[in-house]
Amino acid sequence: METVIALLFVVAVLVCLDRLMLWLEGRGHVRWRRTGRRDLSAEPTAELDSLLEESRHP
Repeated sequence: METVIALLFVVAVLVCLDRLMLWLEGRGHVRWRRTGRRDLSAEPTAELDSLLEESRHP
């Protein structure tokens, strides 16, 4: 019986966390389930070497 109560508690916590994340996503704070993933190939890329060179030359 204790195992069932523990499993129900875990499920309740996960459901509450999911609802919290959906609420935060609705406010634009995080990307969770509804907005999907970003297309990383469309994002600008930066080479680490070029970032380091730019920081050395003011």
